[in-house]
Amino acid sequence: MALSSGTRVGPYAVQSQIGAGGMGEVYRARDTRLGRDVALKILPESFNHDSDRLRRFEQEAQAVAALNHPNIVAIFDVGDRDEGPFLVSELLEGESLRAALERGPLPQRKAIEYAVQIANGLAAAHDKGIVHRDLKPDNIFVCRDGRVKILDFGVAKLAAGGNGEPDGATLTISRTAAGVVVGTASYMAPEQVRSEPVDARTDMFALGTVLFEMLTGKRAFQRNTTAETMTAILKEDPPEITETKPPITPGLERIIRRCIEKAPERRFQSAKDLAFALESLSQTSTANNTAAKAAIASANARSRGKQMATACAIVVAAAALVAAGWWFAGARSAPAPLEYQQITFRSGYVDNARFAPDGSVVYSATWDSLPNHIYISRPGDSGSTDLGLNNAQLLSVSKNGELAVRLNTVGGQGYSRWGILARVPLGGGAPRELLDNVQDADWAADGETMAIVRFVPQNLHWRLEYPIGRILLDSIDWISQPRISPDGKLVAFEDHENSDGDDEGSVAVIDRDGHERKLSSGWSSVEGVEWSPSGKEIWFAGSDSGSADQLRAVTLGGKLRSITNVPGGCGCRMRTTLRH
Repeated sequence: MALSSGTRVGPYAVQSQIGAGGMGEVYRARDTRLGRDVALKILPESFNHDSDRLRRFEQEAQAVAALNHPNIVAIFDVGDRDEGPFLVSELLEGESLRAALERGPLPQRKAIEYAVQIANGLAAAHDKGIVHRDLKPDNIFVCRDGRVKILDFGVAKLAAGGNGEPDGATLTISRTAAGVVVGTASYMAPEQVRSEPVDARTDMFALGTVLFEMLTGKRAFQRNTTAETMTAILKEDPPEITETKPPITPGLERIIRRCIEKAPERRFQSAKDLAFALESLSQTSTANNTAAKAAIASANARSRGKQMATACAIVVAAAALVAAGWWFAGARSAPAPLEYQQITFRSGYVDNARFAPDGSVVYSATWDSLPNHIYISRPGDSGSTDLGLNNAQLLSVSKNGELAVRLNTVGGQGYSRWGILARVPLGGGAPRELLDNVQDADWAADGETMAIVRFVPQNLHWRLEYPIGRILLDSIDWISQPRISPDGKLVAFEDHENSDGDDEGSVAVIDRDGHERKLSSGWSSVEGVEWSPSGKEIWFAGSDSGSADQLRAVTLGGKLRSITNVPGGCGCRMRTTLRH
């Protein structure tokens, strides 16, 4: 029996029914403790009669709740009541991919965009040992802002009796009568049809069939009966993709064909590999269509006001010095001309870019007014991959490939920002939170020790700590961008000599006893600090007038020189990341 408005399920007050189906009923509800709207799913009463099934459901719900990925629906709570267990998740606004496909196939660009997001979500789950096993348009949700969410992790795999044995169909929550079986055999991989063990490659097959359907509006494997569909999956190839307008690229068709290979070993071996392939294809297509093969994109001039500029034509200018193998005067008497390599063609705002030990460029960016995310561009790739860290700013990358990130950022005056300092393995995993009110951080060469700039709200001071807990500088003026010298004896930083968050100021160093020296002062804008490999110079982006910061170097003795003039300058709060 459907729950009426006002019914309480624990602390959740039911508002209205969203849907119903064989796996239970879904309601819009209000979390009375936290004051937020949630989706409340009441699972079938039969769960209460199978203790093993209920236990595994709870374990899987807990595992999915720990994923914390922007492309996986967030689970907030699980519980039990007389009528059956319930699950509480984030409330999504938009429509299922199934509903979108009922209007016809999607444009190629949109299909690739959705597939990349799905692959990134699957990658996060696979890293935790979770295989979806029921990926289909019904279990993919497209939010109003374009974000794609994967639904029913852990729950869908229990639908066939809890033993993982496919019965030719699964149950789904939709606007149908309870108990209606919705056939989904056409998304099963051959190993599922044969009741063999499944792994991440099983989800690759399903994603290939979903991508096929997004592009053609038809299922890759669909016959008159479930048995015939299963036989087609085992023995037949899907039809050629010939009816799309405009025709899909050969590269995209090859990706789809590889996803739906009969033998798992011939498919993409991981969702990350698939996401890389799709992103590379998308970026290449964009470059060809827009003639975006220029050496570097021009950065929009940023306002010198107190607020951050939020739109720049992105090339990650700091990371644009990636391909140069960069040598400066002092290393050579006649340095080679700089070369620039564009690593993203999207428009938005980049706030930091750093090199990983393998030469990859890791950066945090905001695209299309969405929350800040962290991306990686690996050597040889033509695009970037979302690392799945929602609302996170990159601060530093250690020699061990560990990220220092800032979560839940709060904006102060001007360019000042602070939030929770956390550590995250570059290979994936949940952030490990360390400290509150941290603005910047940098790892020392040992890969463990950090220097941080921390805001003290009690007295509105800024502190430079190195190592964490040891205060080298306590200032009423805003300071930023600590960078530890190669020998670990000094910390370079920006001393802005004001408390209102403006980026004017000096490049300074401080030793481990707290003795500060200002090496170069009077800059109308100073942004981004990095040590030279020898430790004899500090490189930074600065301007003595206007907003077009240029790359400069200053010795520990205060001798200043210009490194190069970057087209358009190095503004837009891009942090300087130089290849040693």
